[in-house]
Amino acid sequence: MPFTLIKGQFRVVGLSPDGDSIRFLADDPALLNGLPGGRPDPHPKPFAQLRLEGIDALETHYAARHQPTHWARAARDRLLEFAGIRNVQWDANQATIVAADDGTRGWILSREREKYGRPVAFLFAGDPPDADGSQIVLRPPMLRQSFNYTALAEGLAYPTYYTGLFSDLRQEFTTAVSAARSQGLGLWPGDRSTAGFDATSLAVIIDQVAILPKLFRRLSDYMAANGSAVGFREALALGGDVVWDLREQNRTHFDTFVQQAPGSVNIQLTRNPEELVFDPMPDVPGNFFAAMIGAPISGDAMQVAA
Repeated sequence: MPFTLIKGQFRVVGLSPDGDSIRFLADDPALLNGLPGGRPDPHPKPFAQLRLEGIDALETHYAARHQPTHWARAARDRLLEFAGIRNVQWDANQATIVAADDGTRGWILSREREKYGRPVAFLFAGDPPDADGSQIVLRPPMLRQSFNYTALAEGLAYPTYYTGLFSDLRQEFTTAVSAARSQGLGLWPGDRSTAGFDATSLAVIIDQVAILPKLFRRLSDYMAANGSAVGFREALALGGDVVWDLREQNRTHFDTFVQQAPGSVNIQLTRNPEELVFDPMPDVPGNFFAAMIGAPISGDAMQVAA
């Protein structure tokens, strides 16, 4: 199935881009609004918050929490550089861009919007090889020109695959991930996802250890609501994150690959991230764990359910 090529501009001033998401102003808004999927929007807009396919950078501002800032900001800054955005000035908290050489040209390939309306996209800088609205079959040589591939090849983001990602593109991403990990690039020397870590406090996963962002989101939600990591795996089993295990070719759930002994705060992912393919998450009202343990938490439900 081909992707739609959409030309436009990247916009960041007054906004908070991170390492896997940025605002995109389409030259032809109808191309963005015409992508299938997502929730109906009674007031379609000419711009969109992109969700970059296949990658998940460390969180910079998830539900008022973040992951270790060095690599979270490194991915964010690399995306801005890739998009050609220069002279970036942040506010005092490094949360919002107050000035930049905004509106640089670029293009995306997308074939759908996810459940929150964000185009699932491959991001490219500069001028595209074809006309706006062209239907493009994305092959690995073109994929390697995308920021998505660049982020994985440089070790600046984790691979996080969903069922909509074609297998040949996924395999190309995985080759880049394997090379980055073996060469010790980017965040990989500090990654503790599969090595295991002691989640003795929220500060550990916020400031000290780099882990798969999806695991961070689930664990930090649970710890913020429950006050401890004890019982996390059991709670995760109630959440219903459906996942395909590429190693065993088996359909199961995320908790299957999270190792945690009863009463322990030591947590370990038993698969490399690129060995898992997630099904899109069903809508979750509010915080992922709040309904399960009776502790409502403020936060962006779109972020929480990602």
